Amino acid sequence: MEDLELIAFKIISGVGAARSSYIEAIQAAKAGDYDRAEKLIAQGDESFVEGHDAHKGLLTREANDEGNSVTLLILHAEDQLMSAEAFKTIAQEFIAAHKRIDQLEAKLK
Repeated sequence: MEDLELIAFKIISGVGAARSSYIEAIQAAKAGDYDRAEKLIAQGDESFVEGHDAHKGLLTREANDEGNSVTLLILHAEDQLMSAEAFKTIAQEFIAAHKRIDQLEAKLK
């Protein structure tokens, strides 16, 4: 497997794991387990950094004129990276919304 393909798979693997953690965080918040939700966000961030670092390596290679070529696999990796970033934002918003709902429901009781 070529070097570029390995980097693409490293990006996809890291940010895919991050996205899964962010989705699990939403589910934990929905169940009222906010400590777990926050831990899952942190876990997702760690995985995201792995993918992001691989992506940064590609950008550095290109900046140094080391000749990267854009392939469908690299485009897919970029798409997955951006998707994971969006999922984190959505997860944080859902966690905040679930906390607010729980607080309002507690006031009604």
